[in-house]
Amino acid sequence: MSEAVKKVVLAYSGGLDTSVILSWLGETYGCEVVTFTADIGQGEEVEDARAKAESGGAVQVFIEDLREEFVRDFVFPMFRANALYEGTYLLGTAIARPLIAKRQIEIAAEVGADAVAHGATGKGNDQVRFEISYYALEPDIRVISPWREWDLESRTKLIEYAERHQIPIPRDKKGEPPYSADANLLHISCEGKALEDPWVAPDESVYTRTVSPEAAPDRPTTLEISFEAGDPVAIDGDKLSPAALLARLNELGGANGVGRLDIVENRFVGMKSRGIYETPGGTILATARRAMESITLDRGAAHLKDELMPRYAEIIYNGFWFSPERLMLQALIDEAAANVTGTVRVKLYKGNVTVTGRKSPVSLYSAETVTFEADSVYDQRDAEGFIKLNALRLRLAARLGKKK
Repeated sequence: MSEAVKKVVLAYSGGLDTSVILSWLGETYGCEVVTFTADIGQGEEVEDARAKAESGGAVQVFIEDLREEFVRDFVFPMFRANALYEGTYLLGTAIARPLIAKRQIEIAAEVGADAVAHGATGKGNDQVRFEISYYALEPDIRVISPWREWDLESRTKLIEYAERHQIPIPRDKKGEPPYSADANLLHISCEGKALEDPWVAPDESVYTRTVSPEAAPDRPTTLEISFEAGDPVAIDGDKLSPAALLARLNELGGANGVGRLDIVENRFVGMKSRGIYETPGGTILATARRAMESITLDRGAAHLKDELMPRYAEIIYNGFWFSPERLMLQALIDEAAANVTGTVRVKLYKGNVTVTGRKSPVSLYSAETVTFEADSVYDQRDAEGFIKLNALRLRLAARLGKKK
C-alpha cells in the first residue's frame, strides 16, 4: 500500500465475501470501516446486515432503501432507450452499480472517508462499473479492490479466513456453492460453477423468480399498462410508484413463466460469460414500451433510436453511466419519449408476452389513411412517382451494367 488509509466506505451485502472484506480491510490497512448496504429490491432482509457489520467491526453502518430511486432514476431512463446489450440482455446488474457507487461516494463525503471499497472480483464487469463511477463522481478518491490485492483466491480460503476470525458463515455457503447470484428489483442473475459449461442446461432450482413456462397457468393473464412521457405509471388503471409498478410486473410475469434468459455475453474485460437471468417485469415492460412507441413515435425518430440503442446499451454495460456520451444520448432519448403516452394491452401466457392492443391520445396511427377501403386522404397514384424517384439510382446503374 503506497499511502495510509484512515477511513473506507465498503459496499456491504452481509454475505461471506463482504464480511471477510470488512475484517480484512481493518486488518490490512488499519483503518476504520464504514459499511453501506443498499436495498434495491434484492429480496433479502437487508437489516440483517446491520448486526453482522457491527459485530464485524464497522464503526458506522448505513442501510438505505433505494428502491424508488433505483427504478425512477436508473431503470426507467434506461428503458426509455429500449436498451438491450447484444440484443438480449436487459442490463439488470449493470444498471444497479452506478446507483450504489453514487451513494457510496456521498457517504464517503459525509463521514470524511478517504477511500471506498467493493467486493467485485478481478475477472468481472462490476469492478469496472463501480470504479469508473467512483472516479467520475470523485476523481481523487482512493479505491480498494480486495480481490485484486489479497491471496484469498478461492472459496476454500475465504471460509478458512472466516473461521479463523470467527466470522459467521452462511450455511448455504459452507462448501462449494453451485453458482453465484446477484439480485435487485429488475432482475436476478446466476453465473459460475455448475453454469460455466454453456452446453449444460440449467437445473430448474436455479430459477427463483419465475415458474417454468410448462408449469405456468393454462389460462392467460391480460393486463393494461399505461404510459406517460415514456414511463409506465399504472397497471389496469391503478397508479403505482415506479418501484411498486415494477414489483407488480415481476409478480405477474413470474407467475406466468415470463423473463427467463440463458445467454453467453461478452464481458468488457475481454472474456465470454454464460449467465442465467430472470427479468419478468422488465421483459413485460420492454415489450409494452415498444408497442407504445409504435403508434406515438415518428418513423425517423424510432429508427434513429434503434440505431443508437446498441451504443447506449454498451455504455451502460461497460460502466459509463456518468459519462458525457450517456448524458448526451439520454437527452435525445428523453426528448423522443415526450409523446410516448397511452395504454398497451398485453397477454401473458406460458413464458410469452403478446401485445393485443395499444391506444394513445397522441397516436400517429391514422386508420383513415391506412384503410384498404375507399378514402379521400391518400391518392394511390402518387406512389408511382415516389417509387420511380427511389428507383432512379438503381435504374441508372442497371443501364450502365447493360452497356458493359
